[in-house]
Amino acid sequence: MTNGRLVLERFPAGGPRGSWPAEEFARARRAEGQPAEVVMDLASDAFLVIVRVAEAAEVAAAA
Repeated sequence: MTNGRLVLERFPAGGPRGSWPAEEFARARRAEGQPAEVVMDLASDAFLVIVRVAEAAEVAAAA
């Protein structure tokens, strides 16, 4: 966890053309009820699928 964010998965930025694995993974997590989003980590040249900890706690409390 970094800066109130929990990293669920990381994907290399150089994926195959037309492929969006980070977005697909995040969409699947949102379908499960997690408020997942994709951010770019420039230092590691990777896409991260994250959940903001405060939002995750709110979703869990509402369930």
